[in-house]
Amino acid sequence: MPHDISLIATITMGFVLALLGGLLASKLRLPPLVGYLLAGVALGPFTPGIVGNADVASQLAEIGIILLMFGVGLHFSIKDLMEVRAIAIPGAIAQIAVATGSGLALALLWGWGIGAVLVLGLALSVASTVVLLRALEQRNTLDSANGRIAVGWLVVEDLAMVLALVLLPALAGALGGDARGVAAQFTGGSLVTALLFTMAKVAVFVGLVILVGTRVVPWLLLTVARTGSRELFTLSVLALALGIAYGSAELFGVSFALGAFFAGVVLSESDFSHQAAADSLPLQDAFAVLFFVSVGMLFDPGILLRQPLAVAAVLLLIVFGKSIAAFAIVLLRGYPVATALVVSASLAQIGEFSFILAGLGVTFGLLPPEGRDLILAGAILSIMLNPLVFACIDPLLAWFRARPRLTAFLERPGDGFSTPVDRSEETGLRDHAIIVGYGRVGEIIGDALRAQKLAFVVIDENRRLVEKLRKQGLTAIYGDATAAGVLEDAGVTSARLLIVAIPQGFLKRRIIELARGANPQIDTAVRTHRASELAYLKDQGIGIAIMGERETAFGLLRYALSSLGLPDDRAQAIIQSARMAGEGGAFERETDIELPEAPPELREHREE
Repeated sequence: MPHDISLIATITMGFVLALLGGLLASKLRLPPLVGYLLAGVALGPFTPGIVGNADVASQLAEIGIILLMFGVGLHFSIKDLMEVRAIAIPGAIAQIAVATGSGLALALLWGWGIGAVLVLGLALSVASTVVLLRALEQRNTLDSANGRIAVGWLVVEDLAMVLALVLLPALAGALGGDARGVAAQFTGGSLVTALLFTMAKVAVFVGLVILVGTRVVPWLLLTVARTGSRELFTLSVLALALGIAYGSAELFGVSFALGAFFAGVVLSESDFSHQAAADSLPLQDAFAVLFFVSVGMLFDPGILLRQPLAVAAVLLLIVFGKSIAAFAIVLLRGYPVATALVVSASLAQIGEFSFILAGLGVTFGLLPPEGRDLILAGAILSIMLNPLVFACIDPLLAWFRARPRLTAFLERPGDGFSTPVDRSEETGLRDHAIIVGYGRVGEIIGDALRAQKLAFVVIDENRRLVEKLRKQGLTAIYGDATAAGVLEDAGVTSARLLIVAIPQGFLKRRIIELARGANPQIDTAVRTHRASELAYLKDQGIGIAIMGERETAFGLLRYALSSLGLPDDRAQAIIQSARMAGEGGAFERETDIELPEAPPELREHREE
């Protein structure tokens, strides 16, 4: 019986081409996002070969938007924003105004309508948080003062774009587009009334989410968590994200993106936020890939040949116009040149919000298809150039430092706002332990070391966990231990012991290599899950490697032998022999334990 497989075909081709494109981009030292977009271009109707189903891809993209915005809300931190509010809030608003005004000038020059002018200006004003976070992680500056200012700046931009997503449908009719939705039906096209009606709906929605959601969501997650089922917990997180997003669109007429964002914000305040983020991350990543693939499918590469000057103008505005404006704004607020360069490089690209705004503009008849193509071209090219822009920071900083008079003039005191304390300073400890990964395993180790007043440093990729540990007085560093400088910040050169408690095998090897490169004498203890990995670690001469499943069996065996009457030294020797003879469990350096001679009663028992 024939049936439609367009959904399966689109997902399969999207993932396969995205994988190939992402691998190629990584080999070229570009963000994988570039590969995903180019995979969509290859799958789209404007290039020869396989053509995916655009309608199916569009719906998959909506799920991607929901999960993407849910993740943004889940990691949204008012505390982090307030720490850098002195520069992030006024700076982002001023930069949005300058960039939007520049985009307006371009669009007016091309003879576009007021609606297209506004959409283009807004789309070119907001940078990609995904691209920025990746760039800062690679440079190990995400948790630095400059990195936090850049992230806070983009958070303000994201909030401004969320507001734009709310108001754009209400303003569509007045801006020359298609007036749709509940607001248009009940207001008769009046601009002021439509705005008031839209803001009232959003206020009711936000009020319900905050008042009801903050009570119902934690209770629901607690109820599901008590079942002990991980599948049900993951299902509940996804149901909340998709359910709130869909309900907000159907009942209040707000966008999926806004509903998903507030679902994440509500969930971020619960005690289950860390687990929710971890469980939803795989699906969030997968559908975000499909979102970028679907965006690429909409892009007509012919725009590069038909309107090269327009593409060049858009790219120059993104890479140079926004950066220069941000550089000037940061300096005017009294911050150093180094901070201005980091913020400028962070804003020299556009991404996911620009795609969402462009799609919304085309849907409401505000933006012509060529405008969307120009935005997509600017996004793809600016993201490809962004690593190069970041690479220019150090040479430019050196250039400014070689000219102290110019630097002193540029860094003249502004409004007296101080730069946040840099959290990535070195520990100053000696002969301490470094624990990489502070999950269930790492936390047990850390608690025991703390009880014995032994010094240790934690490295973890969970930002909120790191903040919590710092409040407890522990030395904790946020970041990937394989990233440049993270182990150095943990004082690896003066550390005595490295404890790798993360599950990912491919990262463990790199962490050990980096640690030994910086400190050849450092002792190592590693958690592992595979016998083959255990053999590799043994060959590397590490201190101890433990495979959890077999160690559990050995613990039970030791109790069984003791219960059956064997003396402790005999039981310990049997277990150690089993460790060394089996296919894994634990490898420990210098553990040659001779098996004591069996008591007569046991020899007789075996002979029988």
